[in-house]
Amino acid sequence: MLRAQLRSCATYCPILSLLLFVLVSPNALGQQYDTLIRGGKIVDGSGNPWFYGDIGIIRDRIAFIGHADSQVKANRTIDATGLVVAPGFMDMLGQSETNLLIDPRAVSKLTQGITTEITGEGESVAPFAQSDLVEQKDFFEHFHLNVDWESLDQYFNRLAKAKPAINLGTYVGAGQVRKKVIGRVNRAPNANELRDMEEYVGDAMLDGAMGLSTALIYAPSNYAATDELIDLAKIASKYGGIYASHMRNEGDSETSALDEAFRLGREANLPVEIFHLKVSGKQNWGKMPQVIAKIEEARASGLDVTADQYPYTASATSLGALIPPKYHEGGAEALVNRLKDAKTRQQIREELESGTNYENMWRGVGGPDGVLIISTIVPELKQYEGRTVAAVARMLGKDPFDTVCDLLIQSKDGIGAAYFSMQENDVRLAMQQPWVSVGTDYGEVAPDGLLGESKSHPRGYGSFTRILGKYVREEHVLRLEDAIRKFTSLPAQRERLDHRGLLRQDYFADITIFNPETVLDVATFELPNRPSVGIEYVLVNGVLALEHEKTTGQFGGRPLRGPAYQARGIAPEGLAPRGSVRGFVSDGDGWPLPRTRLVLTDSTGKEVGTGSSGREGQFDIPLEQSCDRCTLTATRLGFAPQTRKLNYNGSNPLWFAFALERDKNVEASQ
Repeated sequence: MLRAQLRSCATYCPILSLLLFVLVSPNALGQQYDTLIRGGKIVDGSGNPWFYGDIGIIRDRIAFIGHADSQVKANRTIDATGLVVAPGFMDMLGQSETNLLIDPRAVSKLTQGITTEITGEGESVAPFAQSDLVEQKDFFEHFHLNVDWESLDQYFNRLAKAKPAINLGTYVGAGQVRKKVIGRVNRAPNANELRDMEEYVGDAMLDGAMGLSTALIYAPSNYAATDELIDLAKIASKYGGIYASHMRNEGDSETSALDEAFRLGREANLPVEIFHLKVSGKQNWGKMPQVIAKIEEARASGLDVTADQYPYTASATSLGALIPPKYHEGGAEALVNRLKDAKTRQQIREELESGTNYENMWRGVGGPDGVLIISTIVPELKQYEGRTVAAVARMLGKDPFDTVCDLLIQSKDGIGAAYFSMQENDVRLAMQQPWVSVGTDYGEVAPDGLLGESKSHPRGYGSFTRILGKYVREEHVLRLEDAIRKFTSLPAQRERLDHRGLLRQDYFADITIFNPETVLDVATFELPNRPSVGIEYVLVNGVLALEHEKTTGQFGGRPLRGPAYQARGIAPEGLAPRGSVRGFVSDGDGWPLPRTRLVLTDSTGKEVGTGSSGREGQFDIPLEQSCDRCTLTATRLGFAPQTRKLNYNGSNPLWFAFALERDKNVEASQ
């Protein structure tokens, strides 16, 4: 039987292939594209070798990849000869949740090829805690930012109205829900408080959070015990999220910090993402092989753990991070009052000089010469931006420790700093791991406007272009195809971003086009506010956001919501009008289920639309009319059918995620 089928295919398949080629040829269809990218070297994000080809875009989607003949028409044609065409880059930790409301242009992101950012490290933008209005009053007033949201859904609606230039998704922070419920106090929640925290996590997941995050070197996050975090992570797991962590220690106690992250993954049954993988502290340089071996051991045991990194040897956080966590209890005002007290200040000095029971960054960088002041909104302190603590101390004629304390008092703990705590060889080794993606760990900045008033860490402008220029082209640490995979399909897979991260037909048209011979970061610690060079074009959901290294003033970004929100069947804000019901079908383990039949019926039971899932489980049922009280049913042999109820207005698409379970009746009969 099989031989007969093969003989039949040998006879007819060439004819069928030719027919299909004619049918899908853009010239045969007479198709006109909104944008046609011609002649580029396509690196599709999969890690496969590059190839030459053309890409046609209609509205927000890739409609064609191949070789379009010369007669094909387009409203805009981009000549990509000599350029690399790749999926838009994804920043796995970006910190731009409020920055995009202040300045939606996303200059520092687009100029390094970023089209999507994931944010929300420990203290997320929602659920918003009213205490933040008091604690961050100066920040909100300086940037003219009106906080009119409390829930994550309300924030996403605000973001959509702001029309950002890039896409943005976020985690819900464990520290944020803790602060929302019990404030910045160092104690365990009681049973009722823990239940409230769990409800906030669940609500955020349903609103579209990607998972639960922690930032465990900062208060109040580091007041949480592991068991508390496991309880919250179980809620994120229930809704298909991941656990992403700035671990409790990245230096002397990194091994135990990894153990804690792995325990959360195992006991809460969800994937683990290690934020900004590093080995911190001069005393720990050269230990990256042991860190990698420990992660590989966890992966070999079946734990789904990955990481991200930025390609620099200096980190960046607040100057206040130098002060041991216990002195931050109660927030910035409480810290300032403690620093004003001579006895408490002396205690802090002694802990900085000898303390090892927390991540002592003062010790890790070797003292005041290893700490660089990079940003503040306080006018009288701006003269110190770009100077080390040692240099500022000399200017003021003060002891370096007292200089730190006085700066924190004057700024109300509002100074950003860089810490030169890492070794280049460790950075390179982490970069070569196939499970490590890239995150700037820096919010959007700009060379002008409100976001250009302060200096910054160069990673804010150059993380992705630094890898392409320094580590791919110049030093051959990575293959081009491997670097692009780290920028695109790896983070899309990790965050379960449907139809993003690859150059594929019907994927969203997030595309970065760059010159492989010139792409480079040019931001330095001395001159940090300098956009990268060599990124020629960036399209975000089909909108040309960057052209010849300059932003265009066109805004195609969207809020990106996580799997629990998509499963609710709610249309995300800002989608280009297109009448259809779309979605994804998988089995209970998350594997795509192709050839699943989808049937849409109206309230009378009449069939109004049908379709089937494709190779990657995706489906798209065209529907031009409204459909009130309709039912969408997914059926596949060997699986129990599932239904979804919907009301459809015939314009923006609706999204549904089906996770089909094996039919127990079928299994029992086998």
